[in-house]
Amino acid sequence: MPTLLHFADAHIDMANYGRHDPQTGLPVRVLDYLKSLDTIVDTAIQERVDLVLFAGDAYKDRTPAPTFQREWGRRIMRLSHAGIPTLLLVGNHDLSPALGRAHALESLDTLEVPHVRVVDRPRLLKPPELDGVPLQVIALPWMSRSGILAQLGASAADLTQVYAEMETILSELVQGWLDAADPSLPMVLTAHASVVGATYGAERAVMLGSDLVLPGSLVRDPRLDYVALGHIHKPQNLNPNGHPPVIYPGSIERLDYGESAEDKFFVIAHVERSHTEVEWRQLTGIRPHVIRRIQLTSQKDVSEALRSALPPPGELEGAIVRLTVEYPRDWEAAIDESALKDHAARAFDFRLVRQPLAESRIRLPQDQAIGSLTPIELLEIYLKANHIEGEELQALLKLAGSMIGQPTPEEEQRRSPLSNG
Repeated sequence: MPTLLHFADAHIDMANYGRHDPQTGLPVRVLDYLKSLDTIVDTAIQERVDLVLFAGDAYKDRTPAPTFQREWGRRIMRLSHAGIPTLLLVGNHDLSPALGRAHALESLDTLEVPHVRVVDRPRLLKPPELDGVPLQVIALPWMSRSGILAQLGASAADLTQVYAEMETILSELVQGWLDAADPSLPMVLTAHASVVGATYGAERAVMLGSDLVLPGSLVRDPRLDYVALGHIHKPQNLNPNGHPPVIYPGSIERLDYGESAEDKFFVIAHVERSHTEVEWRQLTGIRPHVIRRIQLTSQKDVSEALRSALPPPGELEGAIVRLTVEYPRDWEAAIDESALKDHAARAFDFRLVRQPLAESRIRLPQDQAIGSLTPIELLEIYLKANHIEGEELQALLKLAGSMIGQPTPEEEQRRSPLSNG
């Protein structure tokens, strides 16, 4: 029974916070990703898996800096030196949008690193191409829009139709490979793609038309024994009660606030014909994200209200923290950002997101038209909408009345013969 290790969406160059490690010179956030990658490589070597299958997106940048290429290469070379066959699928973040330009993983292929194979076009790999591992692997790397158009000789006039045609071509290609496969060997499908029915980290359903989307029937074909997917960062099995397992392991670290509540995994799969055992291995030491939101309803003790919206300082140790505050626009001065930064001083990163609320439109009573109101009456409605009441309201109305020679509503009422009963 061959054992494979499946992971995806490493994005090791996500240096989206500025702090650097003084010893290595690398961004600390990059070290978080490399720590998870080291755990994956260590597991593959220690457990002597038969195949490491990476389902795309080594980087976030199509032209990664040499430093990040070096760090990725070091980990892949460890697998090579251990003699572990490793299959690297090209993802959308690894692929240049321009035809003919090298992708981010091409150097490993060009140098013919032992036991490492980079897949940048659809193909069927048999045991001789997998260092003798008794598996068959159908590999579908990311298909760029320009690549699809070139493949079909089409224009971008109707992308929905273009994607539909490409889906048909890929389905026919996969069906042909399945029909011609050796029935005695397990069959694995790996793809860097969206699949109908999958969800993103923010629970947004995959929508047709935004990119090439594989049909669920293609990946749930019972002739397959394991489906190793990449591209969507939320860990999920799209065929939980059936065979084959259809697995997105998810990203190896929390890439953004939308993944703040998600645990991170890689997968060990023991694959045989018509039966596969899946082990979800949780990555530990993932940097915590603390996401909070508060709407201010009073100007009293604003600083205390904002601090109370966050956990105690000890629980913010090493965390990425974001506090979103909604408040009336004229309360801006009451928000003491420096006090909040002091509270979150032990956090890895703290961000305050201010969201001032726009004043609602001033609406007249239903039985009144603007033309029937005097300037002073209109002014009164405006001042009340801006929360000006009592003596201050009357003083402003009286001042305005004296300037334009018109009595206030209160003065009009006192002058009315009916006011004395």
